[in-house]
Amino acid sequence: MGNISGRASVQTGNNVLIAGFIVGNNVGAAKVVVRAIGPSLAQSGITNPLLDPTLELHDNNGALVIGNDNWQDNASQAAQISANGLAPSNPLESALATSLVPGTYTAIVAGKNRGTGVGLVEVYNLP
Repeated sequence: MGNISGRASVQTGNNVLIAGFIVGNNVGAAKVVVRAIGPSLAQSGITNPLLDPTLELHDNNGALVIGNDNWQDNASQAAQISANGLAPSNPLESALATSLVPGTYTAIVAGKNRGTGVGLVEVYNLP
């Protein structure tokens, strides 16, 4: 996988943006960047972007692996994300950099404080 993305309306409760992906058995641990984009979608003509997206990454058991709200909050992760040219253009957008063992994962994008709007979730496989 090079990257995968999906755009959808993010609501509340069970109506959030959910994207599943698989890290294959033959790759060992995979370095990935996962992003939740909202405010910057307005630059592409989206009239109701998700103003403050949050991001959670869950494993196949549903356990939280890692989460993020405001991609620059973790300096180490922000440096990794920027070094790979994947820094979101808005500080309210979420992103995380992590290594994942083979398995299935779910990225969940929701609006902070039950916010709603159009969101974009992206998963990038790093070299």
